[in-house]
Amino acid sequence: MAVDVWTSVLSLTGVALGGGLTTLSQRATQRSAERAEERRLKTATGEARRAEQLQAIKEFIACAQEAERAAYRRPEPWGGDDDGWSGSASAAMTALWIAERHLVLLCDPGLHGPVHTYARALNQAVWREIGDIEVNEHVEEHKTAFMTAARAGLAPPPDRAP
Repeated sequence: MAVDVWTSVLSLTGVALGGGLTTLSQRATQRSAERAEERRLKTATGEARRAEQLQAIKEFIACAQEAERAAYRRPEPWGGDDDGWSGSASAAMTALWIAERHLVLLCDPGLHGPVHTYARALNQAVWREIGDIEVNEHVEEHKTAFMTAARAGLAPPPDRAP
């Protein structure tokens, strides 16, 4: 009878131990799957955010190009505004300032200063607040600083580099 009791105790212990190990294994597998899902979601969110930032940068560049064209097309002070330059220049600058605000909202704070400085330089060029300086000479340094900051802001962090 004592042997039967010990056999039953050992059997019961084996069942309990097996059940416990199964539960631990399932819990570890579930946690691992949850962590993998969190990483996947974080990566997907990061990629979507980067795509949104890239689109905002593209829109700003397009608006900046239009503002630069407006600066080059500006009529001479003694000439007239027969072709509606003032209205199109104003529209180009409004679009540029809106695009600049999008970048401030969406992108890395390291881009805020260069994008604002570049937009301001374009504004000065369009409205001829630059004196006798050529448009490209006035904006080139600011354009380069913006492009460098935009590139840096879009680069993946060192721990996620491809």
